[in-house]
Amino acid sequence: MRILAATLALTMPALAQADFDTKAKFAILMDEDSGTVIFQKDADLPMEPASMAKLMTIAVVFNEIRSGRLSMADMFFVSEHAWRTGGAASGGSTMFAELNSQISVEDLIRSVIIQSGNDAAIILAEGIAGSETSFVAMMNELGEDIGLTDSHFTNPTGLPDPDMYVTARDLADLARYLIQQFPEYYHYFSEPEMEWNGIKQPNRNSLVELGIGVDGLKTGHTEAAGYGSVISTDEGGRRLVAVLHGLTSMAQRTEEGRKLITWGARAFERVAAYPEGAVVAYANVYGGSSPSVGLVGKGEVALYLPRGSRKCLNAQVNYTGPLSPPVMQGDQIAELRVFCDDQLVQTAPLYAAETVGEGDLVRKATDALKQLALGWL
Repeated sequence: MRILAATLALTMPALAQADFDTKAKFAILMDEDSGTVIFQKDADLPMEPASMAKLMTIAVVFNEIRSGRLSMADMFFVSEHAWRTGGAASGGSTMFAELNSQISVEDLIRSVIIQSGNDAAIILAEGIAGSETSFVAMMNELGEDIGLTDSHFTNPTGLPDPDMYVTARDLADLARYLIQQFPEYYHYFSEPEMEWNGIKQPNRNSLVELGIGVDGLKTGHTEAAGYGSVISTDEGGRRLVAVLHGLTSMAQRTEEGRKLITWGARAFERVAAYPEGAVVAYANVYGGSSPSVGLVGKGEVALYLPRGSRKCLNAQVNYTGPLSPPVMQGDQIAELRVFCDDQLVQTAPLYAAETVGEGDLVRKATDALKQLALGWL
């Protein structure tokens, strides 16, 4: 069973709510390296991704390049479907690609990231998979591989579709995937502008030019969903990833994004709680070759806590248990939840320190009543 504290993510106030709030309907702020959550607000509720869905399009493209099936110099044809659905006549964001022309993969990537070109996204989808439908299957397959368990994509553009949805948490994890897996391409996200067909367009992420260290990643907007953005910065000595959505204007999106990312970079102190490989706690394994498995962080478990809050801290380790073997080393099976005066201020994922296989009959009988272990430090 999952203990009660682990079921409160959607009903509790946002992390550190006493110190910060946002006008966004959905929000999350993560440490990019560890996945530690510093702030969240309805981060697991489904929402329309708008053009932020293009981050999954770009993830598929980068994977195709890494596999050798695609190169930046490949040229893709501009079909009538891409021209009509995503071009100037559609009224949406576009690179103004000319019908029946050919455009390089690199220029299409730049357009999707900088201009949010719907035509560019469709051209990439058709060039890679033959059709949007086949490309969407690739998007969802990669999303499953990444672990985006609460998202479903139906097109490469983010154009409205009632069957397409994401969560703020999944978008943040997707951003972390792009940053960590494709650092050689990350510079595209901070390019200030792009010109195509004689038309110059600025980066739609206005935070890139504010001088606050933001260097990505994507904005989105539809009438129904409002304004949103996926943001990253390495200001403050570590990289943060933020997602906000459901805002009412471009100006509000910029201001709320600036506030969240600045607060995250400045309002916290780093506490090295556990060195790399140190066991944080143990989880019970029912019927395993060992009665429990150690829980460790990804590298060092460093907590980012509101300044001056160390004396108020307590924590618990939550997981769905007892676990059933086999438990594989490296599996994410638990979560460290840190509180200050009963206020949830941070979460961090925990992983199995070793593999625990099936135990004998005696072990299975004696482990049946083991309960969840709690505690910290």
